[in-house]
Amino acid sequence: MEELSPTHFLPSLPLAAPKPRRDATCETQAAATDYRAYFTRALDGLHRENRYRVFADIEREAGRFPEAIWHAPDGARPITVWCSNDYLGMGQHPAVVDALIATARRTGAGAGGTRNISGTSHPLVALERELAELHDKDAALVFTSGYVSNQATISTIGRLIPDCLIVSDAGNHNSIIEGIRQSGCDKAIFRHNDLAHLEEILHEAGNRPKIVIFESIYSMDGDTAPVAAICRLARRHGAMTYLDEVHAVGMYGARGAGVAEAQAASDLVDIVEGTLAKAYGVIGGYIAADLSIIDAVRSYAPGFIFTTALPPATAAAAAASVRHLRRSNRERLAQRRQVATVKAALTRAGLPVIPNDTHIVPVLVRDPGACRDAADRLLGTHGIYIQPINYPTVPRGTERLRITPTPLHTDTQIQALADALVEVWTALGLPRAPGAAAL
Repeated sequence: MEELSPTHFLPSLPLAAPKPRRDATCETQAAATDYRAYFTRALDGLHRENRYRVFADIEREAGRFPEAIWHAPDGARPITVWCSNDYLGMGQHPAVVDALIATARRTGAGAGGTRNISGTSHPLVALERELAELHDKDAALVFTSGYVSNQATISTIGRLIPDCLIVSDAGNHNSIIEGIRQSGCDKAIFRHNDLAHLEEILHEAGNRPKIVIFESIYSMDGDTAPVAAICRLARRHGAMTYLDEVHAVGMYGARGAGVAEAQAASDLVDIVEGTLAKAYGVIGGYIAADLSIIDAVRSYAPGFIFTTALPPATAAAAAASVRHLRRSNRERLAQRRQVATVKAALTRAGLPVIPNDTHIVPVLVRDPGACRDAADRLLGTHGIYIQPINYPTVPRGTERLRITPTPLHTDTQIQALADALVEVWTALGLPRAPGAAAL
């Protein structure tokens, strides 16, 4: 059998053809090509569809989150951030910041290269042990981001399993979609959280190898997957399970291990993927699984092998955050209380909130231009930052503001948010929730 190497999965480039002789006419035509026009046309299309993204220049201040400084065109202004993925405010937690600073002073700022070349820093080894213990798995592997961990892992395991069929939830994140595409595997898409449709696909697939890939919490609607039920169904049909818990780790379960832990299904999940950049407040992604799976991904995934490792200070900060949230439930309980307060306030105001049982509060606008205008008015008039969510992040016609309350948002800030949204909805004439009284 052919022995696979890390470069086996890299696309090979064709040999360069001999350069043709160029006459003066060719040189003139080449010089006249305006390559910028291609990019200008692409950007014009985004502007026409009201999908062009503008990034606000925001300066976070440790100890003051969710308050921040907006460097507006006319000068710096204080604002309140309502859309951060630093769900629990751990990015400014003293234990996390102290671990980052102390490790940076001891080891320096960078990692020095890829783990394949420069070795693995001890704080990164300690972080992987912490993550493996969190998920009750043999081992864990840390990547530079959650996106990369999905893309690199899924593309690699798909290529390592001959004739593999990947069965993917219709609501899965782009990083999962890209990983499936790069795996080269056959794929089947089951309707979002639809167990009957999933079972139909698994039954038709027969005995061929199968991987069911899904998320525990879907970040745009905030709905939750029936993790235990999906895993049991997959096992009955001989399929592996791959669970993306990026919006759940640190947040759910007795130790913050995610929805699988909360549903007593951790032992049913073959590969769990998570992030260190949301509830844990740092950066990086990871997988946790059986040792053979982790070792195979470590040995074959180009997205791991050829990328500089996380700096030791970052790994130490992430480990401190994971350790704290394994022991402390205070942050999770405080956040749930404030999430409930926000949902109640916005519902009373007649705003079109998508109902769910999680920490994500989506407010429907249903038009990309209006969504952008609402976000601009919130920021410029009320000092409230909420980034508009448009296609392709969500389907056309479901544009929204995505609010993420944290335990650090006060009741006063919550009331200010509700009042500001009511003013914006009135000023822009936006549709309200069905049955809501006129403002």
